[in-house]
Amino acid sequence: MPHPALTLIKANSVTLPAKDPSAPKFWRDDALSFVEARSIQDGRRICYARHSHETFSIGMVTGGRSIYLNGRVRERIGAGTVVVMNPEEVHACNPDGDQPWSYRMLYVDVRWLTQLQHELGFSQNLDFRPFSTTMSTDGRLYAGLDRLYAILTDAHAEHLQKQGAAIAFFSEVQQKLNPAPVPIAEANHKLVHAAEYIAEHCTRSLKLEEICAAAGLSASYLIRAFKERYGMTPHAYLINRRIQYSRAQLRRGHLIADVALEAGFSDQAHLQREFKRFVAATPGQYRYRG
Repeated sequence: MPHPALTLIKANSVTLPAKDPSAPKFWRDDALSFVEARSIQDGRRICYARHSHETFSIGMVTGGRSIYLNGRVRERIGAGTVVVMNPEEVHACNPDGDQPWSYRMLYVDVRWLTQLQHELGFSQNLDFRPFSTTMSTDGRLYAGLDRLYAILTDAHAEHLQKQGAAIAFFSEVQQKLNPAPVPIAEANHKLVHAAEYIAEHCTRSLKLEEICAAAGLSASYLIRAFKERYGMTPHAYLINRRIQYSRAQLRRGHLIADVALEAGFSDQAHLQREFKRFVAATPGQYRYRG
């Protein structure tokens, strides 16, 4: 599966449309430069020579069947399969006859993934540790990759949500397919500092790096431990705090459109969606006291 850099398409947090179902669709975001995405709806007419990427690559077959080559591995794979390619690993994936074939791919910067490996317990003196797994039919892994792809390509999702989702998924991939020793747990009070920082700054857009810096935690530990302690991801906690702020403002009689912007939502429709998800009522229903 070719690397998206082979095209001249340039986007900024935009999914580029492909009118022809056999044409590839790419996604990239300058604010999330460590990951790129590619998908194709109908790959029956494409044929790839053996090639390699400088990135770590992971993909999923979403429909049909194909022939997957990776080193000495040659497998017929179908929907539900996850494929894994290490940097510079020669591979190819082509349609199996004239059968329909669709897939999604993520290409991940090696330095970013190496840093995550260090945070998960690998020696700081080691470079990227390659994966021995070339493919998997693990349902949870497939569902997680599908979920991450959907979040990354969602134009309405915030960067904090996308960063958190990427770290959570690739941490799971690492622990499932290429485990390292469990890192030493850090003090819970640092998680409290992270939660307090999010609450204090909930009405503006937050970056994962600044939350980590404020709490003195690595990104991988924060994503994992925060959910264990608070029952939600940092991004979900941020949205929940914004909803709490919105409820207080609505109780004071403020206009819904004004509250949406004050609380940090992109617009009134964004507030409407999240408010109903968290409160099971619309802002208008909540504001009305009759």
